[in-house]
Amino acid sequence: MKLSSQAQAFVLHFGEMGSRWGFNRTVGQMFALLTIQSEPLNADQLAQALKISRGNVSMGLKELQAWRLVELHHLPGDRKDYFTAAGSIWDLARTVFEERRKRELDPTLTLLRQLLLNEPQDEQETLAQQKMQEVYDLLELLDQFANTLSRLEQKDLLKLMKLGSGISKLLELKARAKGGSTKPT
Repeated sequence: MKLSSQAQAFVLHFGEMGSRWGFNRTVGQMFALLTIQSEPLNADQLAQALKISRGNVSMGLKELQAWRLVELHHLPGDRKDYFTAAGSIWDLARTVFEERRKRELDPTLTLLRQLLLNEPQDEQETLAQQKMQEVYDLLELLDQFANTLSRLEQKDLLKLMKLGSGISKLLELKARAKGGSTKPT
């Protein structure tokens, strides 16, 4: 399988971005390739297109399955496993967001809950717990917001996202109307 220069650029960039999203470069490249392909691909096709080993493809596919980002398919008369991206771009974005929340936010909230249950032993621990409580409160608020966003229909989420800077302008107007600062707090 030969990739166009545009597809190649997309796949390479996604590989670089993958490390920022929580998986390695090769997994990011595999995910990108599966996302832009109209037909399911098998491990040999992925290895050939990306010029990586079959073993690397196998490990990458396991990782993508653990992230719930690919779906397994079987073609009539073919014993090989074939893979596609698991849903629309919106579905995939939601899945990455949910998986990152499970892998990063949830364990942090759990640790903070446990630490905040301990009675501080001195002034330093009291100060540390106050800061941990602030972090916890912020992350809990973020988690509640994320839960709300994840329940929105795609069309409603898109509308919300398009509001963009309009929300900050609205808050500025509200602050001015109250005679306060022009910057929202």
